[in-house]
Amino acid sequence: MENTPKREAWLRGPVEGVPALLQPVAHTLLQAREEVEAMMENFPEIFLWVKPANMASPAFHLQHLTGILDRLFTYAKGGALNPAQLEYLSLEGKETIHAPGLDVLVANFHKQVGIAIAQLRNTDESTLTETRGVGRAQIPSTVIGLLTHAAEHTMRHTGQLLVTTRLLRN
Repeated sequence: MENTPKREAWLRGPVEGVPALLQPVAHTLLQAREEVEAMMENFPEIFLWVKPANMASPAFHLQHLTGILDRLFTYAKGGALNPAQLEYLSLEGKETIHAPGLDVLVANFHKQVGIAIAQLRNTDESTLTETRGVGRAQIPSTVIGLLTHAAEHTMRHTGQLLVTTRLLRN
């Protein structure tokens, strides 16, 4: 059984402590975390900021994966972005002298998924249809809308990261 591939997160059963209606969100985030960690293992750091065919760099996707989870889950709690979150957003995709390396970017995403799962565990299902404002304009959404979008947006960028890293490896 050693060579048997690990089942996808959604096939491993419920995530402990996460409300039933939020299980798909948890499964998607855990799957994305595993896929990101696997695809970035032994990725040549020299390609981290390269934009093949003028697409977004792997570094941007890693930064954005972390940042978007943080921002959307903040909105889901009914919060507004704080100055640190706004600064992080402004730096996504920008290679600066203080830009973190590959290991830090992957570790940051891993940690942010853990924070998101903890928030899911603490989300009361009775609040899922409550309205939450998004951004400075306070565009209306719902708790479940924000959490679902966070999961799908995370998986979208995970897929884009996969394509970009494969192009760069070849």
